Amino acid sequence: MSDNYIAINWNAIEDAIDKATWEKLTEQFWLDTRIPLSNDLDDWRTLSTAEKDLVGKVFGGLTLLDTLQSQDGMASLKASVRTQHEEAVLNNIQFMESVHAKSYSSIFETLNQPAEIDEIFAWTNSNEFLQYKAQRIEKIYAEGTPLQKKIASVFLETFLFYSGFYTPLYYLGHNKLNNVAEIIKLILRDESVHGTYIGYKFQRGLAELPETEQEALKTWMYDLLMDLYSNETNFTHAIYDEVGWSESVLTFLRYNANKALMNLGQDPLFPDTADDVNPVVMNGISTTTSNHDFFSQVGNGYRLGELETMEDADYNYGIDN
Repeated sequence: MSDNYIAINWNAIEDAIDKATWEKLTEQFWLDTRIPLSNDLDDWRTLSTAEKDLVGKVFGGLTLLDTLQSQDGMASLKASVRTQHEEAVLNNIQFMESVHAKSYSSIFETLNQPAEIDEIFAWTNSNEFLQYKAQRIEKIYAEGTPLQKKIASVFLETFLFYSGFYTPLYYLGHNKLNNVAEIIKLILRDESVHGTYIGYKFQRGLAELPETEQEALKTWMYDLLMDLYSNETNFTHAIYDEVGWSESVLTFLRYNANKALMNLGQDPLFPDTADDVNPVVMNGISTTTSNHDFFSQVGNGYRLGELETMEDADYNYGIDN
């Protein structure tokens, strides 16, 4: 006879971080259908053909990565959860990754013609650099150890997304496509929690390994990061050179690579700091809010046409041990 099935008991918490993360994620729940994207059409018409092409490509790439997270990433992480509550949190994350992926289609539906949307997805599904990073991460989800999978997930959430996030944040800083950027800021708010939480779970697992295994895993981690950064450099030049933003985007990527390492409890690799990032883009992330830390309450929360913005403390993904 099999063991009894165990009901989840939220009154008996094994890890307080599970409960705090669940509460944070549910408090900041949102849907793309509540954002008035059509208000950005006037701004959209002012963009050049090259800029419109860039917007389509970055959102196509983001759609691909969120699809990977929702379909494969969280499922692979759930295979090694420590608690039932952790699995519940990952269920929430998995659903929100699907919301993120769907949100980009809402943007496409508002800004693009059907034939243009088809072209965006055809490009996304065949671009060599996008496919390389998706397949590299997916292989780790399929074949890696539980800790390797967590590393891959944090690198995706806190690093690889940001070559795409740069564009809407840049336009936000120039008071364009504000509602599109509002969706991105909501996604950023989610991703900051996702990356911090999974990084915390990684740190707990890493601490249980013998020192020699820890060092071997850290070497693997930095090798993976450099491989992904090399591919991301090629991807960035391929889509940003025409508008002249490539070097600024790469600075932003290196800054966020360091943030990913911090989530994992590791030392930063690159010399880039927030001071090196385009201030227009950083201003799109760090704005006045009552939300001061990872476990703070959302306050009035999400309402139609509004967004609780983030302070730099929210963007600083590291979690205190």
